[in-house]
Amino acid sequence: MRKLGILAMLLCGIAIQAQSRLDKDYKDIEDKVIEWRRYFHEHPELSNREFKTAEKIAEHLKSLGIEVETGIAHTGVVGILKGKKPGKVVALRADMDALPVTERNDLPFKSNATSEYMGEEVGVMHACGHDTHVAILMGVAEVLSKNKDKIKGTVKFIFQPAEEGAPPGEEGGAALMVKEGVLKNPDVDAIFGLHINSQTPVGMIRYKSGGTMAAAQVFEIKVKGKQSHGSQPWSGVDPILISAKIIDGLQTIVSREMNLTNEAAVITVGKISAGVRSNIIPESAEMIGTIRTLDYDMKDKLNKRMVEMVSTIAQAYGGEATCTITEATDITYNHPELVEQMLPTIKRVAGAENTVAQKAVTGAEDFSYFQREVPGFFFFLGGMTPGNTESYPHHTPDFRVDDSGLLLGVKALTEMSLDYLNSNKTPRLDVKPKG
Repeated sequence: MRKLGILAMLLCGIAIQAQSRLDKDYKDIEDKVIEWRRYFHEHPELSNREFKTAEKIAEHLKSLGIEVETGIAHTGVVGILKGKKPGKVVALRADMDALPVTERNDLPFKSNATSEYMGEEVGVMHACGHDTHVAILMGVAEVLSKNKDKIKGTVKFIFQPAEEGAPPGEEGGAALMVKEGVLKNPDVDAIFGLHINSQTPVGMIRYKSGGTMAAAQVFEIKVKGKQSHGSQPWSGVDPILISAKIIDGLQTIVSREMNLTNEAAVITVGKISAGVRSNIIPESAEMIGTIRTLDYDMKDKLNKRMVEMVSTIAQAYGGEATCTITEATDITYNHPELVEQMLPTIKRVAGAENTVAQKAVTGAEDFSYFQREVPGFFFFLGGMTPGNTESYPHHTPDFRVDDSGLLLGVKALTEMSLDYLNSNKTPRLDVKPKG
């Protein structure tokens, strides 16, 4: 009995010593992570154009002795770190791309970058926090590379381009990375990812089991009428009037046909184009917009009803119309067993009081394409200065996050990786997830 007690004390001492070493590594890495984040923020690059970003990432990973592959899905970078012992494979993902947004603040590392987007000269800004994601994962890579003796298995670092969507006519993002085999050789058993949030206080982590972020689809509606003089509408068929009726009708699909007690759904028309001058009823009109759903059955029903309704409404007013729907991202689905397995780790790192379950959100994430292939867990990291009364939304010129929140992201992904690899549990993706 005494020998068992001595052994337990020795093991406890080793564990404390190991954690102490990790704590020192975390402390040493924080300033670097902040420096990297500010560099990437000041030098943003648009989707599928993250050349210098990828170059800096690859250089860092190579300096750590990590096996590196570049050029995946155009500019993607993948690092492979093998532990001292064989085991499972866990993947960690960070997205790299910025947005066509002109920054509007007084940060010393403010972006003044410009580029061409859709044929126009635009400002470029990390207005969604992807700069923080890259810096955090670079920090995780450095910490884990110094602690290979603690890794039972392999860690795959995935730096992904084009999360915001590839330029027209190009493939990109997580879907293309999967297509090019990023989850193979070695085969990934589970994947973790995070997203900083400007409206969640620093130090807090938010999560949801199951359907977490919405599937996003893009729709295009083309309306054909009959051109006439604006003073004689009876001699033509007005596609603008038909468009107005279609927009009104589409909203009834959500408000009157979807079971919103199950999950949320959204149809938004984002752009409408028609006509050239005030006194001409044009021949045609076009609309584009987005669909957001969190349940596959609701998604199928909503798509079917949109196509039916668009055509029927146009016919009722003497015109014609077609509705084309294309996929943008799938439902970001957190595997329930994996969430349950990793929650104790997150609570240990962030504190139980700072680990908060949340409702699903109708924003979308192409991390979902990784989760279609392997169990995944995607969570939200606080980036708002505690006590701040004014936080700016993502995708806006005033967006900003507090650098003091980055270290928690490093700790969370590092500890989750180690705990997952050292556990005997391996959740499997047996069936297509439901929302």
